[in-house]
Amino acid sequence: MNEHISPTKLGFGILWPAFWTGLPFKLAFAVLFLAFGIIHFENRIALAFVMLLASPVTVFAVPTVTLALGSNIGEGPGIALLFLLAIPIDIWSLGIVGRTFFLERLRREPPGGLGLTLWWKCALVGAIYVPILWVAQGAITEAAIAGAYSILEADVLRGIPVAEGISIKLTLWSTVATVALLVLFVVGFSLVGRMIRRTVQSAGHAPENYQGLIVRWDLMRVPLDQGWMLTALSGAAVVLSVLFWFSLPVFTPHPHDCCKKPEVMAEPPFKPLEILNENEKMIARLAAQVELLVEQRAKSELDKEQSKGKGKEGTEIVEAPDATKPAAPTAAKQ
Repeated sequence: MNEHISPTKLGFGILWPAFWTGLPFKLAFAVLFLAFGIIHFENRIALAFVMLLASPVTVFAVPTVTLALGSNIGEGPGIALLFLLAIPIDIWSLGIVGRTFFLERLRREPPGGLGLTLWWKCALVGAIYVPILWVAQGAITEAAIAGAYSILEADVLRGIPVAEGISIKLTLWSTVATVALLVLFVVGFSLVGRMIRRTVQSAGHAPENYQGLIVRWDLMRVPLDQGWMLTALSGAAVVLSVLFWFSLPVFTPHPHDCCKKPEVMAEPPFKPLEILNENEKMIARLAAQVELLVEQRAKSELDKEQSKGKGKEGTEIVEAPDATKPAAPTAAKQ
């Protein structure tokens, strides 16, 4: 048995696996509530995911953060219902992880109701510490941003280009904020570990040797009635799937009649061979038309020349004197 395990390792060793053990079930309810339209996370979906992931710790801290500190993770009545449904899931996941950790790492006999005991201790620590973490992290981040701006406004760094200045600011304040957040997380895991240590100390030693503990640990993961377990999980999955697909046609938003987008016809596929053949045919038709026009113009010019020649011959015939006509009589001499 590891009698001298640190509170940080104890808290992290129980909370981290418990977070991910119950997450798939909580995500199923979250997706279902999103489909029904009773939850709207908007642009804080990442924060809502973290809060839901750590719901054994944040279940009582969310109202404090939302109401007292004025920071919303979303809107809708489904948020409260989601965190209420997460409570039995967290108790179950903490029970599984706690029994495994007690037997494998601590060689202790898991007490009865271990999941409920671990849950209320984690929730109590989170209800007090998470709002403090929220306020402290916000203050540290604001101070880091202000410090980064003041550093870049100094005379030495005033000539830095805009793009490089933005990168330096982001690197400076994000590094400080990240380190501070990690330190606060370590402190939080340590506090949870100190609360759990009392339960560990009150638990008795496991009577089996290491081989017996491994066998017991393996059998603990096998349900007593595997058929009933498979049927229950399959039925729950089918019910959730039906509810999800049933809600989508009703609550999926559709554009209003005044805001419909114009219908755009899809362009036909580009076929180079057909286009080349069409262009060749078009060029041949245009060449034939040009030749026809040239012939018609040449014919019309020839007709004009012939008509002009005939006109000149007629005028010459009219103007020539008639040889058969008698001469005019001369005037008589007086």
